[in-house]
Amino acid sequence: MISSPILDTRFRLSESLALELAKTYGTPLYVVDEQHFRERIRGYLSAFRAAYDRSEISLASKANSTMALVKIAYQEGCTIDVASEGEFRVALAAGVPGSKCHLHGNNKQRDEIEFAIANGIGHIVADCFEEIEILDELLQGEQRSKTKVVLRLAPGVDPHTHAKMSTGQADTKFGFNIVDGAAEKATARCLELGLNLYGFHCHVGSQLLDPEAQRSGGELIARFAIDMKQRQGYRAEYLNVGGGLGVAYTSNDQPMGMEDYCRLIVQTVLATLEGSGIDPVLGQEPGRSLVAESGVTLYRVGVIKTVPSQAVGLRTYVAVDGGLSDNPRPALYGSKYTVERVAPRNSGSSGVQTVTVSGKHCETDKLFEDTPLPADLAVGDLIQVLFTGAYNSTMASNYNRYPRPATVLIRSDGTKAIIQRRDSWDEMLARDILPDDLG
Repeated sequence: MISSPILDTRFRLSESLALELAKTYGTPLYVVDEQHFRERIRGYLSAFRAAYDRSEISLASKANSTMALVKIAYQEGCTIDVASEGEFRVALAAGVPGSKCHLHGNNKQRDEIEFAIANGIGHIVADCFEEIEILDELLQGEQRSKTKVVLRLAPGVDPHTHAKMSTGQADTKFGFNIVDGAAEKATARCLELGLNLYGFHCHVGSQLLDPEAQRSGGELIARFAIDMKQRQGYRAEYLNVGGGLGVAYTSNDQPMGMEDYCRLIVQTVLATLEGSGIDPVLGQEPGRSLVAESGVTLYRVGVIKTVPSQAVGLRTYVAVDGGLSDNPRPALYGSKYTVERVAPRNSGSSGVQTVTVSGKHCETDKLFEDTPLPADLAVGDLIQVLFTGAYNSTMASNYNRYPRPATVLIRSDGTKAIIQRRDSWDEMLARDILPDDLG
């Protein structure tokens, strides 16, 4: 299959807008463009529905669970995938009906499940046998027929991505393994108990640039559905092939376009199901591919120093006023990003230097190594990091007691709105309790 060319559609700040935002809200600062986010969702929904009209897109809210963005996704036609009670509470607070949410998690606590059922969760993705038994106990009366159960499968697909973002291989904490028979036993148990088994789910990994793993996952979940019809007499109404479509963090990343990706997944599943009598709703749960490129992080340069390096002779460190606490992904995964200067002191061209952009935390805290930036970069300049709309604000911490950044939404009409404010010092200290005898 020949993929459509990937256009550079990334949101970025103009010099004037960056200066205005930094002056008004300070740095570091997360910025998300509302119209860009809406158009990403519309594009994905359109691509999926063009390939298959019985389709459903869920926002994987773990990518960005800021309340305003969850509400926007729902307004644009997404259901909401939540992986905890906390994420579910965000969706409810945003005005999303519980019936439009799906609860995930490999170790859901009983009270989380109770809360989900009490608030009308659309479906619960069961991940282990213990959970099936808890659902049997908790789902009584009308709730038993109303609450749908989906079984998460481990299809045995090992995708080409970072090991910490692989979830579909046989050796995984997630779901029921197809290969060892656990998935069929889980299906049989749900049927035996009379639970409202809706269908099956698989998610092979995140940031997938090679679609083969997703194609293979779609084929395996469809084959499993056929097997369950033949051996258990169960006809699946719903198959969810997860998310996983990668994004172009740097020019070296070449993900498949949305249209080609959706067409590939649909064609694979439908070709496998052909003649089986199974006509399911097809679901996807993109997160990163919906919101990542709609956001940037704005930093201010604080210190620039050049030091001896055995590797490169001399290394220039550019320290910014954020780091590990607002973007832990480089430390966790070795993630790469596109970094650009905005608001330069002058408009003259002075060439490019390769630097290491570092944070201000008590770790090595190398945010972006081997990064090309203007040679005249100076203390006080602003830089923006593209594609930080996903897995930045949701993974932020108060390490070294730094406040988590605010998030500003650039509204569709051009106005600006704070949708998540910067931590205050009082909030950062509020959880601490000093015993009286230490006072």
